Amino acid sequence: MGEIVKFKLITPNNDEWKAVIEYTDSCSWGAGKCLANMMRRNEFSEWERVIIAVDSCRIAGFCTVTKTDCIPFIPYTPYIGFLFVDEKYRGYRLSHQFINFAVEYLKNTGFDKVYLISDYIGFYEKY
Repeated sequence: MGEIVKFKLITPNNDEWKAVIEYTDSCSWGAGKCLANMMRRNEFSEWERVIIAVDSCRIAGFCTVTKTDCIPFIPYTPYIGFLFVDEKYRGYRLSHQFINFAVEYLKNTGFDKVYLISDYIGFYEKY
C-alpha cells in the first residue's frame, strides 16, 4: 500500500464515476454489483455520495452515504452503506478511516447521527 490513501466524495459529475462503477461491478463482494447498478441509474440525490479510497491511481475501497439503507420503512437517516475494502488493502484500518471520513462529511452536511447496518455480529459495534 502506498504511503497515503486519499478519500474522495464522488458524484456522477466526477471523472472517476465510470471507473468506480466498473470496479464495484467486478469486486469480490456480491453487493458491489448492486451498487454498480445504483450508480448506473444515478440513484443518488442531494447530499448522497459514493466515497472512494484511492492509493495512487488504484481504488482501494468504497462506501456510500445515503438517506436509506436495506431496511425499508425505518425513519432513521443517514446511513453509511456498501462499505468494502479491497483484499489487498485489508488490515490497514481503512474501514475505520471510511467511517471517520463519512461521519465528518455528514457533520458538515448538518447531521449529528449516522447509522451503519451489517449482517455481521460484532463487526461495527465499536463505532
